[in-house]
Amino acid sequence: MKEKIILTGDRPTGRLHIGHYVGSLRRRVELQNSGEFKDIFVMIADAQALTDNAENPEKVRQNIVEVALDYLAAGLDPEKTNIMIQSQIPELTELTFYYMNLVTVARVQRNPTVKAEIQMRNFEASIPVGFFTYPISQASDITAFKATTVPVGEDQEPMIEQTREIVRKFNSVYGETLVEPEIMLPDDASCMRLPGTDGQQKMSKSLGNCIYLASGENEIKKAVMSMFTDPGHLKVEDPGKVEGNTVFQYLDAFSNEDHFAEYCPDYKNLEEMKEHYRKGGLGDVKVKKFLNNVLQETLRPIREKRHEFEKDIPYVYEVLKKGTEVSREVAARTLHEVKDAMKINYFDNEDLIKETLEKYNA
Repeated sequence: MKEKIILTGDRPTGRLHIGHYVGSLRRRVELQNSGEFKDIFVMIADAQALTDNAENPEKVRQNIVEVALDYLAAGLDPEKTNIMIQSQIPELTELTFYYMNLVTVARVQRNPTVKAEIQMRNFEASIPVGFFTYPISQASDITAFKATTVPVGEDQEPMIEQTREIVRKFNSVYGETLVEPEIMLPDDASCMRLPGTDGQQKMSKSLGNCIYLASGENEIKKAVMSMFTDPGHLKVEDPGKVEGNTVFQYLDAFSNEDHFAEYCPDYKNLEEMKEHYRKGGLGDVKVKKFLNNVLQETLRPIREKRHEFEKDIPYVYEVLKKGTEVSREVAARTLHEVKDAMKINYFDNEDLIKETLEKYNA
């Protein structure tokens, strides 16, 4: 039976928000503690972040620790999970270079995720080459650790499929060497993509529509009470729409029956609350107050743990250093196998030396 290995990560362009938490981070902690996986690698993808932040490296540098703090506060355990920094593993860059020869420009251009990201950043014709080829870099990250499982959001499906194509191409040309990964999507549809607090499809720092894992109580309450709901639900007695209602989307992702028992005993569960809202007679303020209580309970322990880790930053750097060292050893072994398969391991191949010697002494 094939050993199960996880590779996942985040770009360090800002602190992690609750969209990251429900979309991937919460699941990573569950998987880490499940005991099902031989190895778990979580990457702080700073090299990838530099592909569209090359002129502002300080932004990336500062956020490496911010992301690491969020990881540890949310429950990633350095004894069970290798937390690494991408740029400190040069083997990944070398693998990317070799994989570039297996992918056409046209294929990268067809990647829906790349197209969407280019449009979002208004790159148009001025696309940095590094950014354009980051699906290949991502394939390097995944295959370097022989990951069998990649937990990501649905927007990353085209990226994982491109990795699978590269693996198949490499193995068909050079022989079975790389492992073909499987995508693991969130098991709860409400966690696929949490919208911003303003109802925008994407939650992002630049749009100012985030609730961060490190947000304080007042910040959380302010964000929730100003949250987008149903614009047609003007009076308490008006029937309201649940679909596309940001408050209910957040409740789908965070609330459970225990929360109702504690903070809103008028309802047994979320479905009862939704039904009342649809019929009319339930005001937005009451629903928002409930959501605020749910988020406060969820984020309070994470915030408190983060404050504790902030008091020992040398420990955080030691976690990153050790995780990176272990990860680099694994990536180096894969690179050796790749070069061996490609027959470019000139100084390690005794058969090649022997063949060459025989050729010139025949």
